[in-house]
Amino acid sequence: PPQPSHWKQSRQELLQCVEHVLQVLLGWDPLPSPSPQPIWERVLAACREQGLLTDSDTRDGCVPTPTATTRPFYLILDDNFYYRSMRYEVYQLARKYSLSYCQIFLDCPLECCLQRNRLRSNPVPDETIRLMARKIEMPDVRKNAWERNSLILRSSDSAPEDEYQIIGLLASALENPVKPNEENTEQKEADRAACAASTVHQADQACRRIISQAMKDAKDHNVLPSMMKSLAEELNRLKAEFLEDLRQGDNLKNQTCTEDEYSDTAASVIPSFQHKATTLVNKYILK
Repeated sequence: PPQPSHWKQSRQELLQCVEHVLQVLLGWDPLPSPSPQPIWERVLAACREQGLLTDSDTRDGCVPTPTATTRPFYLILDDNFYYRSMRYEVYQLARKYSLSYCQIFLDCPLECCLQRNRLRSNPVPDETIRLMARKIEMPDVRKNAWERNSLILRSSDSAPEDEYQIIGLLASALENPVKPNEENTEQKEADRAACAASTVHQADQACRRIISQAMKDAKDHNVLPSMMKSLAEELNRLKAEFLEDLRQGDNLKNQTCTEDEYSDTAASVIPSFQHKATTLVNKYILK
């Protein structure tokens, strides 16, 4: 199977560390310390610094011990979480341990993001910011009940009342922890995974046909061989990004479907790839 990307793997490792800390703080029998150790050590250091774990028990591979406290505490995950599925993983963790969950979405105009990025000591490429802006999925309480504890703030113009809204959100979430899911989640997840895999397979086959036709069109218009190679690389890169977006996006999340339905799902998203491929081919033809 394909290996997860660096960022996806790092996010998974961090979630493992978060779960391990939760098990310790809740008095569960913790799993073996997560790896790689550098991430786990940083998490432990942060917990010690904030007085959540005793200093002596987090050394030499010992199982860390929580400090005696009755006050509530918050675990803040500061990340882009641009796909809703990324946030849902955290929600599932909260549900597993009957904890509270909420999310704060900072809505910032693209130009403001670009300007702030350029002021950073290590800015990322502008195209990375633009790509993130196109892919990011805002909370949608109407479609997803699990996102009901969400707050959307305008990041470009902080208002005094923002602080009160945040405090209200945290208080509401704390009073209403997520209830464990009593459904047959394993079967439901297996059905959803089968549906998603079938949909992606259908989409992949359709994309291959579109690319084949696109290359034929380019050849018929006498595109140079050297440019044909470049076109093929761009089309395949476009296909890879399209299929990854399909896997991660809303189309396949939290749904099960029959054989006929996953064919319909694939067919509904293919026109967008067709449009992008046609636009790309025309660019080469008109050069």
